[in-house]
Amino acid sequence: MDSVRNGCDIRASQEVEETEALDCVHEMDTINHYVGMYPIASGGPVEKAFSPFLFAMIVVMALAFAAPGRTARVVVSVAGYGAIGAWMWLAVYGENGVSLHTTGYLKGLVVSLGQDGSEKVDDSNLSPIVKMLRESLAESEAKEQAEVAETDDRQALLDNLRANYNIDNNKLPAAQQEAWNGSIMQVFKWHYSKSLARWFNEPERNEPLVATMTTVANILFVAVLGFMALMVAAALRADKIWYWLLVLAPLALPVGFLAEYAGWLWWYGHSLNEMGAFTLKPFMPTVLGDGKVAQFTTHSYPAQGFYLMLASSALLALAALIRAKQLRLSGDQAKRM
Repeated sequence: MDSVRNGCDIRASQEVEETEALDCVHEMDTINHYVGMYPIASGGPVEKAFSPFLFAMIVVMALAFAAPGRTARVVVSVAGYGAIGAWMWLAVYGENGVSLHTTGYLKGLVVSLGQDGSEKVDDSNLSPIVKMLRESLAESEAKEQAEVAETDDRQALLDNLRANYNIDNNKLPAAQQEAWNGSIMQVFKWHYSKSLARWFNEPERNEPLVATMTTVANILFVAVLGFMALMVAAALRADKIWYWLLVLAPLALPVGFLAEYAGWLWWYGHSLNEMGAFTLKPFMPTVLGDGKVAQFTTHSYPAQGFYLMLASSALLALAALIRAKQLRLSGDQAKRM
């Protein structure tokens, strides 16, 4: 959930021989932009940026629910949520905070930068030698970008992001330039704007989207802190309704994921840019199963991660039933005493 990744493997076919897997994200983006759709990587920017903190919070909630007794619940809650709050603050707003995110997130940002991100220049009047040198340089840069995108070297990924940020920042008027500090919030705003403008460079339309998502990110930061404070209070009393949020929120994760997924699919189909080569009526892509958009068939199916979420929900539901029985038995025993 921290990035958009290629899901295609090398095909074993007699008709087509492949030496490397097709980059299906790139291929789909290339096709989609003809009808005015934004790149896939431009979807869910806030969710991807906050994914490690939200999942860590859910883990602490489950551990607090499983902890035996009030003291254990409070200790787990205070220690867990406190660590997440400090980590989130340093990552979202702190110096070089993006380095505290996952390798998958960093790699996803770098990969999306290399997909048709180069500037388009009219070289029709250039001499053949200059054109050849330009093409050779572009090929070398593309190869270098691909090598960085394939690596798990966090420092190489960070250096790539910093270099690309500085290139774009230096193109801005002096009054609008902002020195690199490497916080998630800074990288998030820059990269989201760059993703939206990859095919459709319309600042008047894209910048309001960036401003909206930035506001959502700041609100979510405060909301997560507030929710964790509420969960500390919930850990104090197992006989209160708030206590059950410790298990109900993690249990509902698959439903929440599908709701988010469906919401972003709707956004893609209803935010078509007029600069697209073909006009298409707004549409809702199929969330689960096979569908059709124009002359293309779509396939939307979950992978292993979603089934793991379903399995965890089943186990959490069982845990909730066991805990409810324990509380009922302890309440009956107290009444008899």
